[in-house]
Amino acid sequence: MKVVQVFNIAPISESKELSTQTTIPLTFFDILWLRLPPVQRVFFYQFPHPAPLFFHTLLPNLKHSLSLALGHFFPLAGHLIWPLHSHKPIISCKTGETVSLTVAESEADFNHLAGTDLSEASEIDQLLPHLTISHDQANVLALQVTLFPNSGFSIGIISHHAVLDGKTSTSFIKCWAYLCRESASSLPPELSPFLDREGVKDPNDLGARYASDWLNQDGPNNRSLEVWDLQLPEDATRGLFHLSRSDIEKLKQIVLSKKTWNNSNLRLSTFVLSIAYAWVCRVRAEETKNRKVILALNVDCRARLEPPVPATYFGNYVGARLAIVETKEILGEDGLIVAVDSVNESLENLKEGALSGAENWSKWLLDGFRDDVRIIGVAGSPRFDVYGNDFGWGRPKKVEMASIDRTGAFCLSDSRSGDGIEIGFVSSKEAMETFASLFLNGLQS
Repeated sequence: MKVVQVFNIAPISESKELSTQTTIPLTFFDILWLRLPPVQRVFFYQFPHPAPLFFHTLLPNLKHSLSLALGHFFPLAGHLIWPLHSHKPIISCKTGETVSLTVAESEADFNHLAGTDLSEASEIDQLLPHLTISHDQANVLALQVTLFPNSGFSIGIISHHAVLDGKTSTSFIKCWAYLCRESASSLPPELSPFLDREGVKDPNDLGARYASDWLNQDGPNNRSLEVWDLQLPEDATRGLFHLSRSDIEKLKQIVLSKKTWNNSNLRLSTFVLSIAYAWVCRVRAEETKNRKVILALNVDCRARLEPPVPATYFGNYVGARLAIVETKEILGEDGLIVAVDSVNESLENLKEGALSGAENWSKWLLDGFRDDVRIIGVAGSPRFDVYGNDFGWGRPKKVEMASIDRTGAFCLSDSRSGDGIEIGFVSSKEAMETFASLFLNGLQS
């Protein structure tokens, strides 16, 4: 791969000049993720045309619409800092700040990278930009467009997790795609980011608790903005698996056939069935030896708190729930039932309030669990509609969350066909091949 050029893209506002300097406080939802690795996604698009057409038509449109999108999402051009006078980190936004857009050209096999076969996890690293993060400050966003001549192109995005969650990150891509596709400068209300943070209440002072936990990590008074350097596991292999609506119906019937009692609180939604099934297959494929296994679920709290915030709220607004089971039970004959019940129970706890247990969230992240447990996270959501991001040349051929190779999480998304969902994760090659077999055979029984 060769880097063609690096552009510094400045926000353009259609209606007014951006403020000379603005500071935006982090909420407790943001501070929780302060030193976790950035979120990385790669969108693959078919573009079976020679390089000159890309550079003369597509690239200028991408650059101009990106400037407009940043005008709406202006904090993305800012920096994350933690001043000595501030108890919490803040986003600093100044006129003249820009977002880095790397343009590259690759001779790699586009159809392989954008395909569904198992692949080495590191293969898409070259399609991702570098996000500058130091002890004193951190960039919020970086982008890379990579051309595969006569085949396609990819858009790689890396975003700082303390500034925006997965929903906001994919909302930004959706707005960028809309402005590019429609040759527009303004956004419809359903795509316009909501930047006001006055509605984010913190009656239990969780922000101070989380900030204190970070300050005392490798501290005291450790204000470093460096993120955790999680390493790629050896022999890491990436897999992306599809569950159609008919597959999900099969899973539902399997659960109902084995349920011997009526439970009115039982959820057999696409999310519950899909993640429970993938969880069981993975624990078995990886031959997990830990006494317990935990599935860490992210919950969008935008509509779950009082007052609710709009769906287009800019920033993090994610809570956590844990599904915990004995490993021997999930490995047993009724492992799927055990997994479904556990996921249901964790979601049922939302009735106690979306922030129930929030005082422990930073402890879970920083200290983990002292018992003999294996934790698997869940990132993304089928509701993000990542395959709806059409820049004017068609829907993505494939969308990957690259950052799960180091976090070990599952990633859930909608599917390109619109039928069902996709589940991606990274594991050893042997475990991934076993998972693929279990995943397929379990749907045929």
